[in-house]
Parts: sequence; structure tokens; C-alpha cells
Amino acid sequence: MKFKTLGHTDIRVSEICLGTMAWGSQNSQDEASQQLDYAVAQGVNFIDTAEMYPTTPRLAETTGLTETLLGNWLKNYADRDNLVVATKITGEGNKDIRDGARVTGAMIRQALEQSLQRLNTDHVDLYQLHWPNRGSYHFRKYWTFDATNLSPQDMDQEVADMLGEVQALQQEGKLRSFGLSNESAWGTMKFLQVADRHNLPRVVTTQNEYSLICRIFDLDMAELSALENVGLLAFSPLAAGGLSGKYVSGDIPAGSRRSMQAGLNGRYVAQSEQAIARYDEVARRHGLELAQMALAFCLSRPFMTSAIIGATSMDQLKTNIAAKDVVLSDDVLADIQAVYRDNPLPM
Repeated sequence: MKFKTLGHTDIRVSEICLGTMAWGSQNSQDEASQQLDYAVAQGVNFIDTAEMYPTTPRLAETTGLTETLLGNWLKNYADRDNLVVATKITGEGNKDIRDGARVTGAMIRQALEQSLQRLNTDHVDLYQLHWPNRGSYHFRKYWTFDATNLSPQDMDQEVADMLGEVQALQQEGKLRSFGLSNESAWGTMKFLQVADRHNLPRVVTTQNEYSLICRIFDLDMAELSALENVGLLAFSPLAAGGLSGKYVSGDIPAGSRRSMQAGLNGRYVAQSEQAIARYDEVARRHGLELAQMALAFCLSRPFMTSAIIGATSMDQLKTNIAAKDVVLSDDVLADIQAVYRDNPLPM
């Protein structure tokens, strides 16, 4: 297992991160614990969750259950300090949590302390803003995104308030580092500028979607990542299972994500289905599994800090973690680039 550093910190994380958003809905406590035991044994030290999980499906009555399942395992794990635990505060709009209020500094404290209780730990290593208060273009909102009604001055005050509370919580030992999610280049730079101006904590990562069929990070965000040392934590590197290969034949297995969300939250449409079929052809031509090729591609990107994998079965988990040993040849990368040129934004 290879390890990367979170931004300017001394926190080292495995290049594969164990995602948890199905725990509590598709996975039981025993299954979650089994996944954790196996992943840690394979060298994974990085676990990502959120206060709003599980999301398959997201229900008011199960909100927070994923953190609880992880916390039940952490309570009995002797080497907590060798793990990097990340969680997130839910942003504006989710009515099931704090009635969908905009995130403030005071709310960060309240939410973190509740997460710490569920997680059975005295600190989190990375705390993240799940999405911006102002909204974002992620989750296929780029087709309708409107950035013309934003006040940068209000944003400065809001960010200073949040980062001020993050600094206080760091001083109290309740969190070690802070990151963003579903952010843009401008939004990330605003956090960095306010931090530098007021000597407040700099964000260390951005957790955005990234996969063979979602590569918008390759442009402005990649430039920002390289120049400002803010790495990517890639969520949905297998496009919610779309790049696992399980749907290429046209079947929808019982219990799979597509059996609950036919379109995988906008990821599985006619254009992406065609692109996935072509990537599957590339994998087969080179004797690779599509899932492992897709993950290995993510791990090869220069801005990648860690790719967040999720699995509902142990077989899936083993396949995904084994991608750490897959090295893509120049020929494979050239074939991937050819498909990308023909399908730059297939969803």
C-alpha cells in the first residue's frame, strides 16, 4: 500500500480509503466490521464517513447510523492513533439535519461533537464541509449551475467564522485537519485566501467526484491542487458501481445500487453506458478487470491523495483493494485517453 500526505500536515493516508456510506442500510454491523478488519489488514489506514450516512437510500431515521457502526468497531480497536478517520458536516439544504441550515462556526462545533459521540473517539483526523453553503455544480448540477448571484464579501465572513471554529477545535484536540467536498476552484481558493489573511487553518483536501466518466477535476481543480497543495479525495471512483462491470451485460443484479437507483443518481445514462462499454473493451483487450483498471487509473493521477472505495460484499472489497497492485501500461493509458477524447463528459 502506498501512502500520501494530507496537504501540508504530517498525516499520512493510504492511497485507498475505505468508504462507508452503505453501512446501516445495505450493510449490517457485522458486515461493516468484517470490511474494516480486512481493509486494515491490507494496509488501509484511512476511513471516510459522514454524519448524513447511510445514503443507500438516505432516510431521516437512519441518519448518523453509519458513524455509529464505525464507532462500535473503533471502540474495540486498540490502535486508533494509527488510523485516519474522516467525517463530514452536512451542508445547506438537507432538511433531515438541523433543518437544512447553512453551516456556521457554531454549527461545526455542535456537529463535530455529536459525530465524536457516535464514533466513540475523542478526535477526527479530517473534518470536511460536505458541500458549500452557496451550492455547487456537482452531482450533475453543472447543466443548470448559476454562479451570478453570489456575494464574495458574505463568503469571506462565512469562511472566517467556520475556520475560526476549526482552529479552536484543533487547539482543543478534537480535530486535526479540515477539508472541503463538492467544491470548485474558486470556492477552494476563497478558503485558502481567508486562511492566509487571518492566519487560520488551510484546507488540506477536496473530496470531489472523480472517475473515468467524471473527469472535470482534470482542469482548474488539478491546477489548484498542484499549486496550492490541496489533494483530491476521489469519491465514486467506480461511478457508484457503474464502472464495476456488473451492468455491462445489461443485467441489474438484485441488491445492487441500480436495483435501487436505476440511473445511479445521474451516472448511468445512455451516453455513459456507451462510454463504460468502451472502457470495458479496453480492459478486456489488456487482460484487466474493468473495476481495477478504473481504480488504478484514479491512483495514477498526480493530484490524487486517496481514492474512496465502497463495497457491499467482501468479494467487491477484495477486488477493489487489489487495484493498488495494478500498474497501467502506456498502451492502456493511450487507449483510455482515446475513449476519453470521444466521451469527455458522458453524464
